[in-house]
Amino acid sequence: MDRFEAMKVFIRVAELESFTQAAESLSLPKASVSMAIRQLESALGARLLQRTTRKVQLTQDGTNFYERALDLIADVDEVESMFRNDGSELRGRIRVDMPIGFARNVITPKLPSFLKLYPNIEVELSCTDRRVDLIREGFDCVIRAGPLADSALIARPLGNMTLINCASVEYIERQGRPKKLDDLKNHLIVRYVLAFGGKDEGLEYFDGEKYRTYKMKSLITVNNSEAYTAACLAGLGIIQSPKNGMQMYIDRGLLTEVLPKFRAQPLPVSLLYPHRRQMAKRVRIFMEWAESVAKDYLK
Repeated sequence: MDRFEAMKVFIRVAELESFTQAAESLSLPKASVSMAIRQLESALGARLLQRTTRKVQLTQDGTNFYERALDLIADVDEVESMFRNDGSELRGRIRVDMPIGFARNVITPKLPSFLKLYPNIEVELSCTDRRVDLIREGFDCVIRAGPLADSALIARPLGNMTLINCASVEYIERQGRPKKLDDLKNHLIVRYVLAFGGKDEGLEYFDGEKYRTYKMKSLITVNNSEAYTAACLAGLGIIQSPKNGMQMYIDRGLLTEVLPKFRAQPLPVSLLYPHRRQMAKRVRIFMEWAESVAKDYLK
């Protein structure tokens, strides 16, 4: 058995946590499966599996090798089918990260149509407002909202999200509707920071020449968009959030826009990916699809 076939055997053992079940699923003698694993571990100089009387578990080296082996198998499969036009032949994993709200409102609702076209592609979707390390954490691409820091990543601008000032209807009934900036001294804001300890001075607005910040009192600080919206719905203060994401709450009579003439700066949205001379076709196809979906949403 060559090393590539041994790698496939290893993946099956890791998934089933059993030499016996792996042998049965691959229609191989159990001795052949055991031999393949021993040869693979010997070639790598590392223990990949921890064998117990009850089950087989991956070691730390085994976990790392398993992740890379899955991608390698998928890449080989892709090379073998790269000249075929049938989208169903594209296979493998795509690991992508994006903000929580963008995943919920934009990408996830459209994913069924993508996976119908490419049924052998598996999407690993990380949803976080944290700025992940794309290279170190093994992401193929990420969608980010906000200004971009200088980096070696390649960025594709997707558009801008209009931000509006929102408050719950219950909050406005209790506190009154602000009609001018000075009215904000009697209002609360929900603070949003990526990391606690970070600065969020207040409500951002355009004064006709440049963007400024009006400092406001706050009773709550959050670090993700879900909690940010939830705090607003609970009547804990005013937030500045993408209009598209808030529209459904406005339509349902739960939220209302305030100070429409004093909106924050539009939020740029970008697709980022590492510079690779030869990008996997499945990743390229997904990025083109995601770009199209995002641009339709951001028009």
